[in-house]
Amino acid sequence: MAIIINLDVMMAKRKKGLTELAGEVDITPANLSILKNNKAKAVRLATLDAICKALGCQPGDILEYVEDEEDASPEESSAT
Repeated sequence: MAIIINLDVMMAKRKKGLTELAGEVDITPANLSILKNNKAKAVRLATLDAICKALGCQPGDILEYVEDEEDASPEESSAT
């Protein structure tokens, strides 16, 4: 997937644990763990909003677009 979730990085920067953040965001620790480990297929905007409020960050601090290698054109992937 081309979207990377850097929630673990922001949690470390803010020194917040999974259980603490889950309580603040009102999401189960299991579901937050899925997000943190980049296993989620989707995230609700309300959840993203709550996470950003709790961590004092912007959505771009958590979400990152990285082009898939299989999507890259042959010229881009063969250039070294």
